[in-house]
Amino acid sequence: MLVSKKLQVFMVELHEACGSLPVTFLRHHRMMNQELEYRILKLLEQRPNLTQRQLSKELGVSLGKTHYLIKALVDVGWVKLENFQRSDSKWGYAYLLTPMGIIEKASVTARFLARKQDEYARLQEEIAQLKLEVLEQNNPKRDD
Repeated sequence: MLVSKKLQVFMVELHEACGSLPVTFLRHHRMMNQELEYRILKLLEQRPNLTQRQLSKELGVSLGKTHYLIKALVDVGWVKLENFQRSDSKWGYAYLLTPMGIIEKASVTARFLARKQDEYARLQEEIAQLKLEVLEQNNPKRDD
């Protein structure tokens, strides 16, 4: 949530100013960024030597968005950059989770899990309703 805070505040201000952004859009945007935060922290924890280009591909977002996300994580102190020498005589970076980043990853993971469990429960309800609807359509009641 912290990564998208500035954008979220901007969008709420824009919504209040012109009333053109529906609340569902804002909620959807917040959920997408929560999922990106979870995924980027998980990827960096598992493979800290990923380049931003590789990370971008893994996340399915633009290189610019990836750079923005990493910069935000570094700015809030969840990730730190470390230089290292690659075997081909080029310098690279390792993105390491800080102790605070590890704590926040656990928190982000718990929120992500709760949201996914809620989505799962709602999907189960929707599937049950659809099955009932299909059953009723295939077996209409006859008033003879």
